[in-house]
This record gives sequence, structure tokens and C-alpha cells, in this order.
Amino acid sequence: MVPLHLLPKQARIIVEDLEIQADIGFHPFEIGSPQRLLVTVEVLLDHATPPADDDPANAWDYDFVREQVIALAVQRRHNLQETLAYNIYLGLAGLRGVRALRVRTAKPDVYPDTRAVGVEYSSLP
Repeated sequence: MVPLHLLPKQARIIVEDLEIQADIGFHPFEIGSPQRLLVTVEVLLDHATPPADDDPANAWDYDFVREQVIALAVQRRHNLQETLAYNIYLGLAGLRGVRALRVRTAKPDVYPDTRAVGVEYSSLP
């Protein structure tokens, strides 16, 4: 038996550093030249335990989250990471079971002396 103080208080689904090619940026050399973009999504679920029956139909579908992020990222070109990250955020925020959310985008190939530059929107505590 797990002591009460050790019972999970929250559960998160994390898709970390999903690498996509996106037409993003406002500099002339960026327009029309897809760039590598890393997207991380962290979803705080409204329940802290897995489905009691271990049935995948009652769990979050990582494939769905991944596909949503990709679809939102490639549906149109974006000048700003801020716009893209916010659109992904809005696209996921209304899904069933989302209690809080974090979306981070990062361009890893901008500066040779920096791992990445990015944007994050979050309602996580």
C-alpha cells in the first residue's frame, strides 16, 4: 500500500523536442526556406492516475498530440515563433482532460554559440 503522502498529485504528458521543418521567420533569407524547429508540449492532466482498466482508449494518445503539433506548424508560414507557439497552445488547450499546458518552440540553428532560441507559453504552476 502506498502511503497517502506518496500518491501522485499530478500527471503530465510530455512530447519533448519534436523536430519539424517549418517555414518560419521574417528575415528575407528565412522566407520560403523551411527551418528545423523543436517543439515541446507538456500537458498537465486533470487526473493523477492512469486509466484503471489499462485500456489505451481511455488514455492520452501521443500520436494525436504529435500530429496536432505538426499540422498546426505546417498549415501556413509563420513570421514569429510567438505566433506559432501560441497557435499550438490554443489548439491543445481545449482538449479533454487538459488542466494546464506548456508549449515551447525553439530554433536550434540560429546562432553557432547557442543551443537554441525559443518561445514558451504556459499555464503550468
